[in-house]
Amino acid sequence: MIDLPVEFIKRMKERLGNGFAAFLNSYDAPPSRAIRVNTLKISPDDFKKISPLPLGENVPWERCGFYTSAEGLGKTVAHAAGLYYVQEPSAMCAAPELEVKAGERVLDLCSAPGGKGTQLAQYMNGKGVLVLNEINRERCEILKSNVERLGVKNAVVTCASPEALADVFGGYFDKILVDAPCSGEGMFKKEPNAIPEWSVENIKICAERQARILCCADKMLAAGGRLVYSTCTFANEEDEEQIERFLNSGKNFELLRMKKLMPHEACGEGHFCAVLQKNDGVRNDLKLKNDACGKQSEKLKIYREWESQTLNMRLENVYCDNGQNILLFCNGAPDSEGWAKQKVFGGSGLFLGRYSSDGKRFEPSHRLAMILKAEEAKSVDVDEDTALSYLRGLTFNAEKAQKGWNLVAYKGYPLGWCKVSDGAAKNHLPKGLRI
Repeated sequence: MIDLPVEFIKRMKERLGNGFAAFLNSYDAPPSRAIRVNTLKISPDDFKKISPLPLGENVPWERCGFYTSAEGLGKTVAHAAGLYYVQEPSAMCAAPELEVKAGERVLDLCSAPGGKGTQLAQYMNGKGVLVLNEINRERCEILKSNVERLGVKNAVVTCASPEALADVFGGYFDKILVDAPCSGEGMFKKEPNAIPEWSVENIKICAERQARILCCADKMLAAGGRLVYSTCTFANEEDEEQIERFLNSGKNFELLRMKKLMPHEACGEGHFCAVLQKNDGVRNDLKLKNDACGKQSEKLKIYREWESQTLNMRLENVYCDNGQNILLFCNGAPDSEGWAKQKVFGGSGLFLGRYSSDGKRFEPSHRLAMILKAEEAKSVDVDEDTALSYLRGLTFNAEKAQKGWNLVAYKGYPLGWCKVSDGAAKNHLPKGLRI
C-alpha cells in the first residue's frame, strides 16, 4: 500500500467509522483505468469494432466510458486520431450532471487538461458556445492540444483568471462547470506526487480559493442557469461544507443534489460533485461577430483557391485576422475584441491555418485536419504500420494519392496533413505531436 499521510488517515478514520477498513484496503488495488469514446468522431459501437484496447464494462455514469485493463492507453494510433480520451472513471461523473444541450452557452471554468470540457463538447455536438478556461499557461497548452486532437469545433479556449472572465461574461452562460483545484485526496493512488503536497493547511488554502472561484461563477451564470461544482478530494471543507457556505452566503441558489464517489464503494478513485440551480439574476447577450468579417480579400481568395483544390466542401464564416492567419468564426461566440482588450482572449475563431512568409501560399493547421472527416478532403488512407511511421514524422510512399495537400487517415479517421509530390507524402504533422 502507498504511504499515506498520518493526519490524512486519522481524518478519514474519524469520518468513515466502520467503513474505514474497506477504504484503506482499496489502496491495495491498482488504479482504475478507463477511456471515453469520442462521439464527435465515432460511436461507441463502431469504436468497439476497431478498438486497439480490451474494453470492459461501461462506466456507470457515462455511457461512452469503458473500463480497460490495458496499459499505454495514450500510445495507439486510435488515440492520435482522437477516437478516445483517457480519463479516470470517477472524473467522468460531473459533466453529465450539467445536462448541457446543443446550442447552449457553456463554460468550463477550470478546464485543463480537458477531460470534462471535451466530455461537454460531445454532448453539445458542435452547436452552441463552449468556453474552456485555464489560468495556467502551460496547462492551457495541454488543454488546446486535447481540444485539437478530439476535433472540437465550437470550443473557445481562454487563459484568464476567473475574475477577469467575470468582468467580461456577466450573466452570459446557461451552464457552468467548476471543477475546482483541490487538495487532490482522490488522486493519491493515481498520482503519488500529490501525497507530499497534502496538508490540513493546504486544504484551507484550497477551500478559500474555491470560494472565490464560485463567486465568479455566480456572476457569469444567467438566471435559471445550472452550476456543477466538483472536486477530486474527500475533504468536507472543500466539498459539502463549501457548498453549504456558498448557499448560506446570500446567493439565491437551490441545491438539486450532491454525490460523493468513494474508492471502496465505486470503481474509481474518488470524486465529489454538487448540482445547483440559480433562481434569480439576469441573462446578458454579448455583441456577436457579424459576417462582414468574412468578406472577400486577396488573402481570403488564396485560401478559397486552396480550399477548392483540397476540400470537398466549403467552410462558411471564414475570415482573415490582422496577421497571417485564417480563422473560422465560432458561430454564436461573442466578438473577441472586448476580450482581447482585457487580455482575456486572443480570438473567437477556429484556427484554420496561416500564409507562407511571402503571402502567396496557404498552409493548413493541424486543428483543421482534426475537425474534418476523411471524405471531406483529399485523403490517403494508411495501414497501422504506415500510420505509426507518420506519427514518428517520417515520409511515406503515396503513389496512388492525388498531388498536393492530403489528409492522412487511419481506417477513415484523420491523423493530420501530408503534402504529396512525385508519389511521396511529405510529413506535416507538428513536431510537438510526433512520437
